[in-house]
Amino acid sequence: MLRRRPPARLVLALASLLFALAVLGLGLIRAALYEPPAVAGGAVPVEATAGPAGTPGRCAGVPVTATRQLRGMWLTTVANIDFPSRPGLAEAQIKSEYVTWLDLAVAQHHNAIFVHVRPSGDAFWPSAYAPWSEWLTGRRDGRAPGWDPMAYMVSEAHARNLEFHAWFNPYRGTQPGPEGPGADFAKLAPGHPLLKHRDWAIAYPKGTAGRLYFDPGNPAARRFVEDAMLEAVGKYDIDGVHFDDFFYPYPVAGQDFPDDASYARYGRGKSRGDWRRDNVNTLVREMDQRIKQVKPWVKFGISPFGIWRNKTSDAAGSDSKGLEAYDAIYADTRKWVREGWLDYIVPQLYWNIGFARADYAKLLPWWVSLVKGTGVQLWIGQADYRVGEPGAWSDPAELDRHLSLDEKAGVQGEVHFSAKQVKADRLGSVALYRQRHYAAPALVPVMKRLPAAPPGAPRLTAVHKAGAALAFDARAGAGPAAASWALYRVSGATAALVATGRGGTPVTDPAPVKGKAVYCLAGLDRSGNQGSISAPFSAEPRS
Repeated sequence: MLRRRPPARLVLALASLLFALAVLGLGLIRAALYEPPAVAGGAVPVEATAGPAGTPGRCAGVPVTATRQLRGMWLTTVANIDFPSRPGLAEAQIKSEYVTWLDLAVAQHHNAIFVHVRPSGDAFWPSAYAPWSEWLTGRRDGRAPGWDPMAYMVSEAHARNLEFHAWFNPYRGTQPGPEGPGADFAKLAPGHPLLKHRDWAIAYPKGTAGRLYFDPGNPAARRFVEDAMLEAVGKYDIDGVHFDDFFYPYPVAGQDFPDDASYARYGRGKSRGDWRRDNVNTLVREMDQRIKQVKPWVKFGISPFGIWRNKTSDAAGSDSKGLEAYDAIYADTRKWVREGWLDYIVPQLYWNIGFARADYAKLLPWWVSLVKGTGVQLWIGQADYRVGEPGAWSDPAELDRHLSLDEKAGVQGEVHFSAKQVKADRLGSVALYRQRHYAAPALVPVMKRLPAAPPGAPRLTAVHKAGAALAFDARAGAGPAAASWALYRVSGATAALVATGRGGTPVTDPAPVKGKAVYCLAGLDRSGNQGSISAPFSAEPRS
């Protein structure tokens, strides 16, 4: 398996991204550079619903309407790519930086954030299973920073009605040197689990790019990494557990992942490839089951490499010619969806429309077809980081066109890589797609696979000015408590969504119209089910 050398002009254009890609491997041009073996729902506004039966909600005789769409961005901590800006910052500065990222998400009308809390065998919370992350503390001695970053991050996200998806890398044990320990046990933090269980560790690849992995083929190692992630599920009020595309490592030419010992012990006559895929399948299946045993409302999703298999290798594959996750990293993404082991999937479609090896416009319908009838939601990973590259990515409207295709195809959301690129708004691309696709707030899609407990109808009782906004007094309805609220304002023949908030936070319209307006309020449960709509309330605020 060989990778072609990219043209010189592409190397120059991507120089600033190489370190990030070496660390994250998030699919920049894998399809372009990989030579395969010779043989081998959407953002369309929908009517909101009232009550568990799904009857249309109405406000003052007109239907309430809201876009149902997951919108988010990845906040990367490894190597301090996004956050914190550098290791070892004081608590107050880390908190300030994090809030700035949340405020960016709110300004973009996002409703979720995906935070890297286990980059590589470490933790952004006090863990019995992993040392503190050096990207947070600036040290590799395992000493605690004296506060709980995870608790703060979840709380602040919820205060802004952003879902908090905890992003984990299950099997990575270290990062390559010189920034990370590489494959050198002597450089691990005291108490690192791979020091105690060296039989769980596999070093790959050889040389300076090497790092340690928890062996996916060792059942004890797999159970341990599951337990480490489930610790966070149990301790914190997270909304989702999120993996990206790292399972078995991406192949390095001339080197195979050295798991001979575990294969000899646990292979049971399977081919090496089938055994490795079965190991990853077991992790995914067990995580789905165990998360739901701890907290049935927590979502579980994965953001895999954007190609399962090419149709030249498998008739069920996509019309593409790139690296195949099924064969290269033993990730049978199609099976995970078909078996229902996920609540959502976010394929990294990091290629432009018309790209010969992996055309966004051809891959998108393959994924749409895959999730159809499964109950698994499809969100698409968007490559904001590629904007400004030569060719198609020099057009600021490339991502805008991606989101337009998503809407037509019924895709239920997007996640953008990464936060720093959303903030940078290269060539004005972010401003463009925000104006055309994220101009108004959106509710998260209803997750019908998860428990439903829609709250009763709340009541609006009073209104007053709060600067340029309107602030409402509200009383909760009967039945289950609302996880969040949605405020609607009548405009013509509909009542459109104007604001959302977490349950218990003040109800406000941040941009009210002049004069009298009619409002209605509704509560939602953690799975996105909307309860009964309040009685209409006429707002004639007094100073």
